[in-house]
Amino acid sequence: MDIRVSRDVFKLAQVFRIARGARTEAQVLTVKVSKDGASGWGECVPYARYDETLESVTAEIEGLPADFTRAELQDLLPAGAARNAVDCALWDLEAKLAGKPVWELAGLPKPGPEITAYTLSLDTPEAMEAQARENAFRPLLKIKLGTPDDMPRLEAVRRGAPDATIIVDANEGWSAEVYADLAPHLLRLGVALVEQPVPAGEDDALLGMERPVPVCADESCHDRASLPALKGKYDVVNIKLDKTGGLTEALKLREAALAEGYDVMVGCMVGSSLAMAPAVLVAQGARVTDLDGPLLLAEDRDHALRFDDSGVHPSTTALWG
Repeated sequence: MDIRVSRDVFKLAQVFRIARGARTEAQVLTVKVSKDGASGWGECVPYARYDETLESVTAEIEGLPADFTRAELQDLLPAGAARNAVDCALWDLEAKLAGKPVWELAGLPKPGPEITAYTLSLDTPEAMEAQARENAFRPLLKIKLGTPDDMPRLEAVRRGAPDATIIVDANEGWSAEVYADLAPHLLRLGVALVEQPVPAGEDDALLGMERPVPVCADESCHDRASLPALKGKYDVVNIKLDKTGGLTEALKLREAALAEGYDVMVGCMVGSSLAMAPAVLVAQGARVTDLDGPLLLAEDRDHALRFDDSGVHPSTTALWG
């Protein structure tokens, strides 16, 4: 089995800001796994929040043995970006060798389109209102917050998009007290969900707290091993393949989370359609789908995912799966 890793850079349509910083491009790693005359593809986004770099993730992938199965991969690499790209590439390879789509190999129902959130970058209230007005036709908007001045931004977005459902991503930027103070206003403004209001290491403060707006674990939830620590703190878990370490664990996490009574959100890093394609399978029937990465890019891969009024559509086999 031959594994190749390359770096790709996709320019963003506009500057993308969150509470932790800003970017103008998406830097991703593309993995190609070849065997028996076929090749499978995967993509990951190394994330500094988890001490990952392009170099460290490349080294992890290049350090893999010459041959292994997808099941063996789960023990060869930890959950994270490196395992994600290789796992998804192996799924794609298996599908091509079998002549069957990944959803069929995984025992899943045939997938359909899912309405996805569209993310508004953190900016001044005036700029965010303009972003909201420009995207008011979208049914679901996600707002990046997590600053001391969030209420004027939220009010501005609601003015700009009075009919859209809004979810908020605080990116660990609040305290439990701030969430409690903001909750009545979030309800008043029709916010449907709040992602990771407090830092992952400090979320015990959510224990026993009334959560009138459902709270979603993002940085606090990586894979199935994360679930025991979430009990009593969160209502929803955000499944991202770059955290779970691929489609294999993402599907298992979804099953386990639903069995334990959590709702599921399926999210993404800022990447291309190749990164979103496997996640569309996980997002089937999810409470929230947040796979707008390609919509934030100025350019995408060939055979890109289709987005329309029905949402994000499953990939064609020319792209993945």
